[in-house]
Amino acid sequence: MTASAEYLIALAGNPNCGKTTLFNAITGARQHVGNYPGITVEKKEGVHLFNGLKLRLVDLPGTYSLTAYSMEELVARDFLALERPQLVINIVDASNLERNLYLTIQILELGIPVVLALNMVDAAASRGIEIDAEELSRRLQIPVIPTVARSGTGKLELLEKTAEVAAENRSWKPLHISYGADIDPVLDQMETDIAGSDFLLDFYPARWIALKYLEADEQVINKGAEVNPELSSRLEALADHVAEHLQKTLETYPEAIIADHRYGFISAVLKAGVVHNSQRSDRLYLSDQLDQVLTNRFFGPLIMLVILYAVYKATFDYSALPVEWLNAGFTTLSAWMQTIIPPGLLQSLIVSGIIDGVGGVLSFIPLILFMFFAIAFLEDTGYLARVAYMLDRVFRTFGLHGSSVMAYIVSGGIAGGCAVPGVMATRTLRSPRERLATLLTAPFMNCGAKLPVFAMLIAAFFPARHAQMMFLLTIFSWIAALSMARIIRWTILRGPSTPFLLELPPYRMPTLKGLLIHTWERTWQYIRKAGTIILALSILFWALMTFPLLPDARKSQFEADRQQILSQLPEDTRTSLMQPGIAQDGLTREIAKASQRIRAIDRAESEATLQHSYAGRIGMALETLTQWSGFEWRTNVALLAGFAAKELIISTLGTAYSLGGADLDAGMSLSRRLASDPQWNRLRAFSLIVFIMLYAPCLATVTCIAKESGAVKWALFSLAFNTTAAYLISAAIYQGGLWMGIGG
Repeated sequence: MTASAEYLIALAGNPNCGKTTLFNAITGARQHVGNYPGITVEKKEGVHLFNGLKLRLVDLPGTYSLTAYSMEELVARDFLALERPQLVINIVDASNLERNLYLTIQILELGIPVVLALNMVDAAASRGIEIDAEELSRRLQIPVIPTVARSGTGKLELLEKTAEVAAENRSWKPLHISYGADIDPVLDQMETDIAGSDFLLDFYPARWIALKYLEADEQVINKGAEVNPELSSRLEALADHVAEHLQKTLETYPEAIIADHRYGFISAVLKAGVVHNSQRSDRLYLSDQLDQVLTNRFFGPLIMLVILYAVYKATFDYSALPVEWLNAGFTTLSAWMQTIIPPGLLQSLIVSGIIDGVGGVLSFIPLILFMFFAIAFLEDTGYLARVAYMLDRVFRTFGLHGSSVMAYIVSGGIAGGCAVPGVMATRTLRSPRERLATLLTAPFMNCGAKLPVFAMLIAAFFPARHAQMMFLLTIFSWIAALSMARIIRWTILRGPSTPFLLELPPYRMPTLKGLLIHTWERTWQYIRKAGTIILALSILFWALMTFPLLPDARKSQFEADRQQILSQLPEDTRTSLMQPGIAQDGLTREIAKASQRIRAIDRAESEATLQHSYAGRIGMALETLTQWSGFEWRTNVALLAGFAAKELIISTLGTAYSLGGADLDAGMSLSRRLASDPQWNRLRAFSLIVFIMLYAPCLATVTCIAKESGAVKWALFSLAFNTTAAYLISAAIYQGGLWMGIGG
């Protein structure tokens, strides 16, 4: 072995088997997160140095099989077949061994060397389940290592065996399973034809390809048709003949027979001494006992609401001080830059375009961090799966599916998610109508990009009710999304709901390390977005709010008005009076009055400059329409920026009020600027919050909707439908509030 030896290791396993926990325990901070090329499915890679070997580990998406019914299954299978790792660490839940081994068998049928991590043996033992790892290893002919990923038990032994097997660089040897008298003869014939024609053998074993044709695997069949259309057609004909025969004789299909025989193989492996269960089958385990309360028909929803409120209460309480510190830091930085950079376009770009723009987004990092930590805790404990289970009855009432719940939650059902993975999560829905209705309404949830905007407006107009307001907005977003889904399912996507099946994972206490890693991954994505995309777009919108410059004639008029006021004062006070941020205390009444008049001229010039810009003209043109919702032209500019990314609403508002507020506002946070602006009030702020919550998804989400739905028309529909709904609801709120005399 040499220090330069490097081996590619894949981690595969079912969802909730502890795979990611084990990955985090092994790689620690030496990992990075990205996306698979051309696909928005998350890709995690990490490195671990062990006994002179460099193990490059890839955490594959959690999947129950390699049948490629979902994008996660397709990604996992393609990685194994195309990247050809030296081996797979297959993590299985020891307390659900039979079900977990189904994926193991499929990996072995591909022929990849496997090391089996028999995880959560402590949870299995608490249920009276004991597994003879040596006997299981002997029967499967692969190494089996008992582990407890969350505590690190067995990690060293697993790494030793992984390094040993990887260094051997074993050749691929596919597992051979008999699928019965109806399938085996045809399977053997197809395997012979495939091997004789060297058909797709660069990617997959011959018998595995034949199985995919029998299972009507669309991806493999399409690839085969491109490589050898004649042979592919012959294989399809053989598969169709078997399918027709099975339908006539057994009223079933080849894929069902194949699955039955795989489970039969697993059952045979686990018989006679591999698994011992010493406890009664009717015993209620801890997870079952907790579920009797937490998923109770009456108490469950109440507990869920209490937990949700507690999340917001803790998030806002603990993040308030760090957010205030960051705000003060950016305010100080802005004031300092004004002292060292001469007035002009450069100062405007640095202060208004970058610091006031991006700084407004970055100020809410503590809030985002605490929220992501809370969500990671609820995910890792297994509670979010219970939320989906409890809300299934509600969702079916609105024409959706129980699996739609997870898409909503991922999108920001508990504020802080993201609509892009939420839209992608709809892949688990088999009904096209339910899938479309879900991906069109999931963006109504309060994603992490909307959260800082809400937090800023709440801090300005509802400072004593942070948690209560976020709780109210979360409930409002769910009601709005479900109501819109009902409208869609009543009109353009009519059809019956399909049944909901969900496996509830056992409750687990997350590790602090795992929670911190999950929290940092999401927070870093937020920071990276603010430092790249948001920065670039903030500069772009600064330019749109700056150019074209105010004509010289109008600038001269403002300057003449200043000089006229100054000419009436003693000469020794004129210079000091023109300095930015001059204190009013200690000035004579006459001089203080002159100072206020000059500041008013400064503000008028700044506002005229902004109104004259491209963005200002667009915002003012829209004011005729948006005034019904209470939005003035600066707000319109920010909302236009929000079409690109919702974080831009804060940065654009910050820039607009910085450019248009003159130096009187220097040193003030955006929340304070809005709170002190006489044009703003609680009614207008709430109307804006509701509009931002509901209007068109960001550009990335719209692109994802087009891709996931397979049609651009649904992305355009989302833009039009969501924005129309947002406008009508916010206008009703604002006009209704005015009618009732609300607005103070």
